[in-house]
Amino acid sequence: MNMYDIITKKKHGDVLTDEEIAYVVSGFTEGSIPDYQVSALLMAICLKGMNIRETSTLTLCMRDSGSVMDLSSIPGLKADKHSTGGVGDKVSLIVGPMVAALGVPVAKMSGRGLGHTGGTIDKLESIPGFRTDISNERFLDNVKSIGLAIVGQTADLAPADKKLYALRDVTATVDNISLIASSIMSKKLASGSDVIVLDVTVGSGAFMKTLEDAKKLAEVMVQIGTVAGKKVYAVISDMNQVLGQSVGNSLEVIEAVKALHGEAEEDLMEACFVIAGLMLVGCGKAGDLAEAKKLLKGVIRDGSAYRKFLAFVEAQGGDTGYIEDTDRFTKARFERFVKAKTAGTVATVDAERIGRVSVILGAGRETKNAPIDMSAGIHNFCKVGDTFNEGDTLAVLYTNKESVLDEAERLYHNAYTISEGTVPKLTTIYGFVDADGFHTL
Repeated sequence: MNMYDIITKKKHGDVLTDEEIAYVVSGFTEGSIPDYQVSALLMAICLKGMNIRETSTLTLCMRDSGSVMDLSSIPGLKADKHSTGGVGDKVSLIVGPMVAALGVPVAKMSGRGLGHTGGTIDKLESIPGFRTDISNERFLDNVKSIGLAIVGQTADLAPADKKLYALRDVTATVDNISLIASSIMSKKLASGSDVIVLDVTVGSGAFMKTLEDAKKLAEVMVQIGTVAGKKVYAVISDMNQVLGQSVGNSLEVIEAVKALHGEAEEDLMEACFVIAGLMLVGCGKAGDLAEAKKLLKGVIRDGSAYRKFLAFVEAQGGDTGYIEDTDRFTKARFERFVKAKTAGTVATVDAERIGRVSVILGAGRETKNAPIDMSAGIHNFCKVGDTFNEGDTLAVLYTNKESVLDEAERLYHNAYTISEGTVPKLTTIYGFVDADGFHTL
């Protein structure tokens, strides 16, 4: 078996065997197969595709290239969720405590933000003292005792994916459904949970720009999870505008705390109820989404979800005083009110541009190790279908870099269009995919 023959085979559109895929993954991870040969194979995959068996095998080989978390010491079925990325996506901060408050253990590994999309780990680290690098032993203990732990991805989790993604990023081979699906699912499967709910975002602020492509990705990931013996749901959610109201690390934590007190934007809570609801359904805590939503509203109403969040923050070293009084979070030194230039109704929003505004303000990073400003960000009031008068506030920009405010305001104004007529509100959730296919809500 050699790489030349494998590259040639895929170049002609032939199906690779399990043994050939395993050979490529192990050889590349160990360093015996050079980048240039794997690059050629990745391009052949982009041009000729992979079937579901090849994609599942690639995923499992990447999962097994490193350590796989063993959650068997935690009683009951364990649940996890993952988002493909968006702007203002603080769903994990709300869903985790709600689900844990209903007795479903949530053991989650998350990533940092890059570019216009924010990361859960960055948001949590805006809480003074919060640790996302706790040991595996403490991670497991926290899930057992509290029902919830969220940590950063460890270096030995799916190392083949890290190497492959770095190569895809510089060889224009990122945008292939099989490669995207295997990258996401290799890490989720290595995290060890029994039930996985995927939030596949679609629109201007998401990686998937069309509903058709989002459904394809969702279907492939659910199929991979089924092959691996997991119960997987993939929610298709809209990312054509900011989710909720805030963008930025401490700003999103503050919004999540408000949500756990029952004070949140309708679109944000709709996404949270569907994603958390499927976690409950998958773990047998609810018969359907309607029952799950009632249970979830109950833990918001009685305060148990908020108390769970407090316990979670304290267990990972965070100062709960900032959660009990969010006014303690450090405020950015400069703010700019963005005013509507004309009267009318918001017709479109470019969520990616708004995400770019947050990066300019300091809330995001362009490179993996770049520093971020935890207090920078945006309070966004500009949603499709909302009507404004000239001079009304569309957004408030926060930063510690006064020099960027003019550019940030200009870019924000370029991120929306105004119409004179009536514009319908956007759909938040299009539906979800499970092993039986696509379902509308």
